[in-house]
Amino acid sequence: MSASFDYVIVGAGSAGCTLANRLSADGRTRVLLLEAGGWDRHPLIKLPLGWGKVLLDRMYDWGYDTEPEATMGGRRIEVARGKVIGGSSSINAMAYVRGNRADYERWASRGLPDWSYDKVLPYFRKQESWEGGASEFRGGNGPLGTRKARYKDPLVDAYLAGAQEMGYALNDDYNGATQDGFGRMQMTLRNGHRESAATGYLHPVLDRSNLTVRTDSLVTRVVFDGTRAVGIEYIHKGERRFVAAEREVILSGGAINSPQVLMLSGIGDPDELAEHNIAVKAALPGVGKNLQDHLAALLIYGRRDESPLLHHMRYDRLLWTLGQGMFAGKGFATELPGGITAFIKTSPDEPIPDIQLLFIAGSLAAKPYLPPFSQPFADSFACRIVLLRPESRGSITLASANPSMHPRIKQGLLSVDRDWRKLSAGIRIFRELAQLPRLAPYVAREIGPGADVTSDDGLEAYVRKTGVTAHHPCGTCRMGTDENAVVDSELRVRGVEGLRVVDASVFPDLVGGNINGPVIMVAEKAADMIIAASA
Repeated sequence: MSASFDYVIVGAGSAGCTLANRLSADGRTRVLLLEAGGWDRHPLIKLPLGWGKVLLDRMYDWGYDTEPEATMGGRRIEVARGKVIGGSSSINAMAYVRGNRADYERWASRGLPDWSYDKVLPYFRKQESWEGGASEFRGGNGPLGTRKARYKDPLVDAYLAGAQEMGYALNDDYNGATQDGFGRMQMTLRNGHRESAATGYLHPVLDRSNLTVRTDSLVTRVVFDGTRAVGIEYIHKGERRFVAAEREVILSGGAINSPQVLMLSGIGDPDELAEHNIAVKAALPGVGKNLQDHLAALLIYGRRDESPLLHHMRYDRLLWTLGQGMFAGKGFATELPGGITAFIKTSPDEPIPDIQLLFIAGSLAAKPYLPPFSQPFADSFACRIVLLRPESRGSITLASANPSMHPRIKQGLLSVDRDWRKLSAGIRIFRELAQLPRLAPYVAREIGPGADVTSDDGLEAYVRKTGVTAHHPCGTCRMGTDENAVVDSELRVRGVEGLRVVDASVFPDLVGGNINGPVIMVAEKAADMIIAASA
């Protein structure tokens, strides 16, 4: 492999795959993409129905957990992050959500006018091939295949009808003119298989002679000549190596790994770096701060009828289902059990939705069975009540100067009382929906927290003992104009040259929804910035 490239990209996740595609498109610019994990070849990554096993078994995961969270019953909370080509887009639930128009107007109002809704919309359109074709809001020929979920279940239909009964609108396209209401989940799927950043952006261009991908490569630090980033040091097969970047180094490791690499390279809070005997290259106290994630409270219900998931998970049916999905891209295995989502306001006074409902139409404990050898799992369904714009903040800090050691993750979930009040209101809305008479044929009982838990104190205790994240960490290398900002509006790291961060860590704050689409948008926009800077 060449010892020198024009651009060295760290991390082959949603942002890294996008950048690798766009920066190498001219056929001349030499691009190296480094990934700590391996290739995304496993069939369970490909099949939507395999998502639960990939996530719960942490098959392609960094294995991160938080420090014991004082605000969440002293628990360590799982923080799944993809360690594989495609990154978290290869292990996520494939939801395609852009956030709310107001999110980007808020970014623009904080000294980032180039990140207004009108400025980012072209990059959302550029990234996707929407099943309905191009329009004012949607893209028709981008790398990322997107379509509505087609999961069929009478329970899903009953919930949509119940939502209308409660006065909520049905929204045919929450990524279009307005976000409010209930609707079919939009997903990154193509021909019945997962569409990750790897399948959409990277795999189709692997034959480019000017693009090199190296897997199983753990980056240890950015190397500087004075204040200019000149390359990357990394470990491959136990050997420490160096590769030069003649134009730029681009960190796309995500909200946990990018600040870790910056700190290992001497960029961060001087006092924290001193604890690990790391010489300061640039004093940026904001590195690793401002960690945010969407907290999700899980409501679980026993199911009165037989769910499609329970039906298809019997071994003799499952083998046919998996084969049909893998080889024909059709059938039950090509959908996630759920199919709908909602963006709602906890109060009429809220200007935009502050809660998302993520519906799960089958048991979270589903597994194959075959009577009389094994009995079916208890049938159930659930909903994640997601707080969209928390005020609570956490941090990423080094546990050691050894790059192979996980950093310390403190999320600080529900550390601000306002967050609990909003989440509590969202829980009560969904509980009311679940108690409608039209849901009675499907709802046997409330399992979690249980119908007897009605007080605010009881609900809060349940959520603090069971709440998890929706796997949308961001903000730890945020862009801005103040002294705690890590990158400027063009994602260049302050205080040094030749170094950018391009991933969810640069978000100033959370957008209202799943973040894979916004991360790819950031990378699309960053690619244009980088190409313009080199012209």
